[in-house]
Amino acid sequence: MLHTFLLTFVAVFVALDVIGTLPMFVGMTHLMSKAKRNEVVNTSMAVALVVAIAFLFVGETVFRYLGITLFDFKIAGGLVLLLVSLADLLGGPEKVNRDRASGSTGVVPLAVPLITGPGVIATLVLQVDTVGYPITIAALLANYLIGWIVLRNSDRVTRLIGKDGTVVISKVAALLLASIAVAMIRGGIFGAIESFRG
Repeated sequence: MLHTFLLTFVAVFVALDVIGTLPMFVGMTHLMSKAKRNEVVNTSMAVALVVAIAFLFVGETVFRYLGITLFDFKIAGGLVLLLVSLADLLGGPEKVNRDRASGSTGVVPLAVPLITGPGVIATLVLQVDTVGYPITIAALLANYLIGWIVLRNSDRVTRLIGKDGTVVISKVAALLLASIAVAMIRGGIFGAIESFRG
């Protein structure tokens, strides 16, 4: 049970990439007071969590309604994760600064799509099918709690690991996410082939 939880936790942690979000958050909120910045963190994390849980429970229903199989979603989700990871690997923290004007609400772009984006949604839906709801929800809540703590202490975390440190951690997480994406695509393709043969 613990081993399964840790694997799910790591998958969500890599997809969430809160350390990679940190430089963008600092850039969007550096002119705000500490109280306002904390308010943005609270709002953004709450909205992001609600969106993630909503997709967690309605994802399979939407798939059935649209006639999408799990294999289809694994391939599509893997491709999305691969593109997200490549964008992180090849891009820089400044790529979202153009959305800074919307950052005051903490909803766009911070809650969605920076915190709860395609990568997190794809990972959650696939993990539910693999390990079930209890473990996936526990891993989700643990990761979002860590995300909330990191963003609430953004100044301290940034000073601790430095600007270069946040970039390095973000790139490593993106590389791991790319590996997970390739595994998803491979699993979807082989699963579809086996299903077709059966």
